[in-house]
Amino acid sequence: MHQVVVTEIFHSLQGESTQAGRPCVFIRLTGCPLRCEYCDTSYAFQGGNVMSLSQVLETVRSFGCDLVEVTGGEPSSQNNCILLLQTLCDEGFEVMIETSGAVSVEKVPQPVKIIMDIKTPASKEEHRNLWSNLSLLKPGMDEIKFVICDAADFAYTQEIAQRYDLCQKFTVLVSPAFGQVSNQELATWVLASKAPYRMQLQMHKYIWDPEQQGV
Repeated sequence: MHQVVVTEIFHSLQGESTQAGRPCVFIRLTGCPLRCEYCDTSYAFQGGNVMSLSQVLETVRSFGCDLVEVTGGEPSSQNNCILLLQTLCDEGFEVMIETSGAVSVEKVPQPVKIIMDIKTPASKEEHRNLWSNLSLLKPGMDEIKFVICDAADFAYTQEIAQRYDLCQKFTVLVSPAFGQVSNQELATWVLASKAPYRMQLQMHKYIWDPEQQGV
């Protein structure tokens, strides 16, 4: 019987990406090999409950929602994450995965929308970026996210986006690290850049207590 370790499964609004605002079921898998400075889900680093894929599927179905995101932690750090994604696709769900970009996305099923971070210097995990993932992403479908802590992070984002022609291939999301850079500052940088970045705020943190809700 195939199993995964799950921190939580819950129904909420999608707070980020081009799907922001849509009702979504989140499956938060336990464990992550990274330790980003701004991490808001450190409670998912350990613990969790062992669930069979059929149990996960039963729980997801109970919410009556077509959009499902597998997140973490780093969901791909679990061996059965890919099988979970395929199972959800086979059941007809619209599936997303949020990944740190430090683990290969080669085996992610084609129907799954990948939201992949590129770690900036202030995260202290820049060295974990797996650049080969960029050639595995699906242009026009998958999305790339940069979490911005300061002006140096935004300059890094511009450098990487230009080097790899990211804006010509993907939606490039830029998100202020909550409490570290103001929304106004980041908005000013985005406008001045003239680049087609999509600035996003973590919508759920403006609706619910950020200490209680994190994706």
